[in-house]
Amino acid sequence: EVQLVESGGGLVQPGGSLRLACAASGFTFSTYSMTWLRQPPGKGLEYVSSINSRGVTTDYANSVKGRFTTSRDNAKNTLYLQLNSLKTEDTAMYYCAKGVPSSTREATLNLNLEKLLRGQGTQVTVSS
Repeated sequence: EVQLVESGGGLVQPGGSLRLACAASGFTFSTYSMTWLRQPPGKGLEYVSSINSRGVTTDYANSVKGRFTTSRDNAKNTLYLQLNSLKTEDTAMYYCAKGVPSSTREATLNLNLEKLLRGQGTQVTVSS
């Protein structure tokens, strides 16, 4: 059974940082690209970032580019998301997901993201 368990969320002031982790099990983690999604309060799923299976290639939504960094440790079956320079608009439930959106268009327009298998999420709240 595929399991994805996110952790590391919390309450942080604007400009602060957090590091999220996602522990994966039930599949061969090292052979899958992975994705971070988020869902702001009252809104739909948004694409945040993805990383290829070897951790060499990453991609980011324009809204987080330069502030967030995705990485992975295949020996530990763990995916990470470093969040820096946080803004109030980054407040959301953050999810890790197995696989990646089917196309750049789907990622850019936040389409069909619910098709990706994701964990239960970890809440990030940015507020002063």
